[in-house]
Amino acid sequence: MDLGISGKVALVTGGSAGIGLAAAKALAQEGCHVCVSARSPERLADAVVQLQEYGGVVHAVLADVEDPAAAERVVAETREVLGPIDILVANAGGPPAGTFVEVSLADWEVAVQRNLLGMVRLMRAVLPDMRSRGWGRIVTVTSRSVREVLDGLALSNATRTAVAGVVRTLAREVGGDGILVNNVLPGPIDTERLRSLGHTGTTPIGRIGRPEEVGDVVAFLASERASFVNGVSLLVDGGESRIVA
Repeated sequence: MDLGISGKVALVTGGSAGIGLAAAKALAQEGCHVCVSARSPERLADAVVQLQEYGGVVHAVLADVEDPAAAERVVAETREVLGPIDILVANAGGPPAGTFVEVSLADWEVAVQRNLLGMVRLMRAVLPDMRSRGWGRIVTVTSRSVREVLDGLALSNATRTAVAGVVRTLAREVGGDGILVNNVLPGPIDTERLRSLGHTGTTPIGRIGRPEEVGDVVAFLASERASFVNGVSLLVDGGESRIVA
């Protein structure tokens, strides 16, 4: 199925590994010109090599979304090199693990800057260009903790849910401008984050997920084919969550 986004400009944050890189690859396969940003120069360089195999224009920006100045800088550089951003995939590594009584106020500051305000700043930075052209896609990548709180992940439970509220709010405000805003909720996916948390379980389909299985969902939500999907938080968890709605 042609997703109708060939030639679009996509920015993927946290795009050097895991789900972010998988999303960048899925968009590159569809003919997008892709900018990836992340904190590791070595991983960014490797990601660029992998993405160039798909034939589009690829750019990389070294940045940390916890930095309040990063969003504007990354968006400006992407615009300068590739053109105005059509698709934003706002993705960042998970906040520190721990129960409510274990995590410190400093941990809360990190989580809010990285996993909430970092997303908000990126959305604000891309909106003017999207509005001026009457087309845009914003996809946030959070966690199934939005739908079902996870033990030992107090910071994720709080900040990821806050992002889902921002997504739903913004979707209602800018849908009439041709901008669709959606949220992807990965479950247990084979990433460094999952391994660091010591996850050893499985899902109802008998395995954990692969990053590319989330990346493909992100690409669909970023596409013309998802033209009536707006404001959703979509589980990609193999049926792991027990919550109905």
